[in-house]
Amino acid sequence: MRASRRGPLKSLCGLRLGRTNLCAMPWLPFRTFAVFLPLTLCFASQPVFAACSDAAGPNVDWQRCYFDAQDLRGADLSGGNLRDASFTRADLSGASLAHAHAFGAKFLSARMAKTRFDDAKLEEADFTKGDLSGASLRGADLRRAHFFRANLRGADLTGARVVGADLLNADLSGATWTDGAKICAEGSNGRCD
Repeated sequence: MRASRRGPLKSLCGLRLGRTNLCAMPWLPFRTFAVFLPLTLCFASQPVFAACSDAAGPNVDWQRCYFDAQDLRGADLSGGNLRDASFTRADLSGASLAHAHAFGAKFLSARMAKTRFDDAKLEEADFTKGDLSGASLRGADLRRAHFFRANLRGADLTGARVVGADLLNADLSGATWTDGAKICAEGSNGRCD
């Protein structure tokens, strides 16, 4: 009887942890191994989800969350993980996204007047038709970000990285350019004149 019980479990001895055969470990009782291995494999394969229902706050984890048309005026999202999050038509006026990680985030038609994006990682973020008037983007990483028809009037781009950014039809009137000295002329469209 004893041999027949162990027979099916003995086939698990072929499994290895790194270079070690699991059945060769004297401290790992065989029954414990047979019971807990399937449970461990089950839980280890579960994806980790962001806490999309968490309240706005510094260092929040809103990766891949949707906040379309939400009122987030004055919210402090500094240092937050906003990667691939969506804020389409949201109101982020006066909010702080300083030091936030928002790679690929969507801010389409969002209101972001006087919002702080200082030192934020915004590569490939989409600000199409967004209102960023008076926003601070000092030191922000804006590589390959999209600002098609965005309002950047009076925005501060000092030290921002804009290589590959799409500024087509973006209003840059009165914006401080990346060198921190040049103020874009009235009517600057798509580039700082």
